[in-house]
Amino acid sequence: MSEILIRNGHVYDPANGISGDVMDIAVKDGIIVNPSELSSRAEVIDADGGIVVPGGIDIHAHIAGPKVNAGRLIRPEDHLGTCKPASNGLRSQVGRSVPNVFRIGYDYARMGYTTVAEAASPPLEARHTHEELNDIPIIDKLTYIIADSNWILLDYLTEGRFDLVEAYVSWLLKATKGYGIKIVDPGADWAWLHGGGMGIDVDYELPEYGIAPRDILLGLGRAVEDLKMPHPIHVHCNRLGYPGNYETTLKTMELANKYSRGLERPAMHITHAQFTGYAGDSWITLGSGGDEIAKRVELTDSSVDLGQLIFGPTTTMTADAPFEFVLYHLGKGKWSFADVEAETSAGIVPYIYRKRNYVNTVQWCIGLEVALLVRDPWKVYITTDHPNAGPFTKYPEVIALLMSKKFREDVMKDLNQAALGRTSIPSIERELSLDEVMIMTRASPARLLGMKFKGHLGEGAQADISIYNINPDEIDIHRDYEYLIKALSRAKYTIKDGEIVVRDGEVVRELYGTTFYVDPKAPEDTLREVERDVRERFPKYYSVSLQNYIVEENELRKGKVVS
Repeated sequence: MSEILIRNGHVYDPANGISGDVMDIAVKDGIIVNPSELSSRAEVIDADGGIVVPGGIDIHAHIAGPKVNAGRLIRPEDHLGTCKPASNGLRSQVGRSVPNVFRIGYDYARMGYTTVAEAASPPLEARHTHEELNDIPIIDKLTYIIADSNWILLDYLTEGRFDLVEAYVSWLLKATKGYGIKIVDPGADWAWLHGGGMGIDVDYELPEYGIAPRDILLGLGRAVEDLKMPHPIHVHCNRLGYPGNYETTLKTMELANKYSRGLERPAMHITHAQFTGYAGDSWITLGSGGDEIAKRVELTDSSVDLGQLIFGPTTTMTADAPFEFVLYHLGKGKWSFADVEAETSAGIVPYIYRKRNYVNTVQWCIGLEVALLVRDPWKVYITTDHPNAGPFTKYPEVIALLMSKKFREDVMKDLNQAALGRTSIPSIERELSLDEVMIMTRASPARLLGMKFKGHLGEGAQADISIYNINPDEIDIHRDYEYLIKALSRAKYTIKDGEIVVRDGEVVRELYGTTFYVDPKAPEDTLREVERDVRERFPKYYSVSLQNYIVEENELRKGKVVS
């Protein structure tokens, strides 16, 4: 392994209280060490005039699995003019909103990101998800496993067997090599398939089972907390995409305090808050509930990511198939739908976000409002819900919008002015600092994932490091937003596991990162009971064999358990 000494850079490491100090960072055998441990053979990187920060961490993006493949298939126009042939040891790259696996890894690395979470994998399709994660170069990966309408889980909740819910979560994550539990519009797939309608709220009683989404959230939240899992339940709220849904989001967030065990990270994570932050009772009266969501974040043991909207064409994809059905009828274009037996559903709809569109303008404002109105940067995360609200390659633009009021004002000149009047974004003066951005994109995501070895530059940390051509002594980062976007789009260096993979914005080396997963330990007696139940119920609920359902560790290119 190589040795690297990074000298003269302005270091931003919020987890260790370092804010722009000029200091040296040393790397040996893939780990950050004291500079005194390096030999004279160490490669020296002069970071003078730049910032040195931990590698970026994206806690929510759709980058692998059957839904992503289906998105590629129905969007051939997404590939036009994007092909970059294989050269210099790198694989061919293609695609914008649904790029191929090679472009995903390369583009994240070019931006200085080194860790990405696949946001939603049905258990039945986890093997496919891992096969794609195996092929994504450079970055570390992990996946959340969907459990919103899982029949076995619903059986246990209806029976009131919370001990078996906990054991089933343990069994399911071990079987799928997942990292956390994803809940998507809990109960909605079952309700839709059984004539229960669409856009159900947290207190809607599910047909046949007689329980409500609230019970699913509380049961799974309690199980994840009692298992002391590194990541909390990852929640896509009910009624996503419907006017007035911010009230459902507030009710969902309040549940976190009911089962919180006071662990080091929040007890509930609310994802892509922009899509669940709508006020008003119709599309005509649509407004922003972002300020109310921001207030509730401060009062509950919860956190949020943005799902920030990016204007232009993209490909929406989600396990919330009932809403995708609605979106398809609003857009009158193409769509794809699948129901994953006994577990969940999925829908894919191409969509174009337009600046002059009233609804799209409100959506653009909500994500920014949430980020700017929540005072604690440790509870907010920058995402676009890639590719649902826009591609992850636009993160530099999102960061610039949060750091520059001037940029926001320049963009707002071209937006729907009536829609702006239904939001608070025109009056918000706050501009994020580099410290706050590095908390939201590095230190806090590592904490939310329970990865103490990531997100900081202290001794013993994994040597994932980004260096950007941003000199805080010479550049007005709050006004020169074009320079900021350019610098963040192409890192001067990206170091992954102690190896230089990006130099001057270009990928210079391809390596493969680790796929992280968990193996939570439930009590042996209840785990044995769950295993018996699964063997008995599986042939009734599934068309595949149990043997073909379980993902083995040796199927991961490079797997590692996080406890």
